[in-house]
Amino acid sequence: MIEMNQLQSGIVEAASKVRASNPMAGSITNSVTIDFVANAQLAVGGSAAMVYLPDEGECLVAAGGAVYINMGTLLPVYEETLPRTAAAAHAAGKPWVLDPVGIGIGSLRTKLLRGFKPYKPAIVRGNASEIIALAGLWDLEGDASELSRARGVDTTDTVAAARDAAVALARYTGGAAAVSGESDLVTDGSTVAYSTGGSALMGKVTGFGCSLGGVAAVYATQADPFTAALAAVAHYNVAGTRAAAAADAPASFKVAFIDELYRAMPDDIANNPLRIEEA
Repeated sequence: MIEMNQLQSGIVEAASKVRASNPMAGSITNSVTIDFVANAQLAVGGSAAMVYLPDEGECLVAAGGAVYINMGTLLPVYEETLPRTAAAAHAAGKPWVLDPVGIGIGSLRTKLLRGFKPYKPAIVRGNASEIIALAGLWDLEGDASELSRARGVDTTDTVAAARDAAVALARYTGGAAAVSGESDLVTDGSTVAYSTGGSALMGKVTGFGCSLGGVAAVYATQADPFTAALAAVAHYNVAGTRAAAAADAPASFKVAFIDELYRAMPDDIANNPLRIEEA
């Protein structure tokens, strides 16, 4: 199991490198939240690029340090774009982040998510029901019947209920899995870390989960998957806590949150409350 001081120093190093190098992590993401994803990536120190087409997805892989695939609002072209992008990242040995949002909705989404399995994303990020459903779809924990647990973009399960599924996903991919909730869980299959903070207002604005995946991709350009996922989650919890002190309604909270993403320094992120245990 990784020691706490090792985790914290890794987060400081990752955040410092992101700020210094402005790394690009391109995205193929939910059309509802493209603006939020891009602005969050910029606020933490990264560079953003959003595309739709198959050859452009492959181009993002070649040009950037990581790529983010969000399953949100699927377009017909994504049946070609998403597998080609994931395959290109896997072949190039570059990290990619998968957000299986909407898992269980429709046959194309299920087909694409099942097809991602051999390409082993560096980070899988989702809510508890999505993580449980993906582990079941990939025959890692539970079974494909778990798809029925997801309800659109909302979870019907607790973070604690998704612990085994997250661990199974991380062990299979050799990367990390992150489960968003009241207390966020991040695991590499050996260590399980819990990060607290944020605000209930995050649930009142669309795109917090999507943009977190994009920020995790930015961090994945500079750190191993576990450190990258944990740094992204901690960064969000710090910014969410601070934004809630400055705003008490959803629209102003979103603006304050992006500002606080920008203001949070590496030491602030590393010192966000964490708890760790063996998987």
